[in-house]
Amino acid sequence: MPSTLELGAVIRNPFNRETFTFSGSADDPEVARFDVALEPGGTGGANALVHFHPKADERFAVRSGRLKVVLDDKEHFIGPGEDIVVPRGRRHFFANANEGTTDMTVELRPAQQHVRFFANMASLAQDHPEWFSNQGLPHFLLAALMLHSYRDHLYGVVLPQPLPKLLFAGLAPVARMKGYALAIEPKN
Repeated sequence: MPSTLELGAVIRNPFNRETFTFSGSADDPEVARFDVALEPGGTGGANALVHFHPKADERFAVRSGRLKVVLDDKEHFIGPGEDIVVPRGRRHFFANANEGTTDMTVELRPAQQHVRFFANMASLAQDHPEWFSNQGLPHFLLAALMLHSYRDHLYGVVLPQPLPKLLFAGLAPVARMKGYALAIEPKN
């Protein structure tokens, strides 16, 4: 299984209508940075499911277009030259609020392994669409494998913490036995 991400890699998640460009280091300990182009109707965060990053702040800096960020149930609209920071642990999702493509840079601090995490999810959606629902959600066992392998990077808000950690730890080996595999393994 690959454990590296090629610099300059461009990966499109067809379900979210989201294209990632990974031009920075995948292993910078300070900041995970990548560019995202959201097509019309495009969303981020597992098709706009409310989620949070327990150990990293996330910044969205819009270069063109218009982005809607829903933070703690409040809508924010961000235009060219503007940015918004979502503090760690805060519930959010985002979507293109433009008739055309919205281009932005996303940063997470500290970096953890967010570049690998997002590259992994987009790669799997691109290369194994059969592992995703028609709505673009990863099959439950694949989600368990991803979220266990990249612990403390992203959680949905459906299950109370720490239940997902325990559940995903138990299901990750089952996912591998069923044939699910990561596109990019976490760096040890």
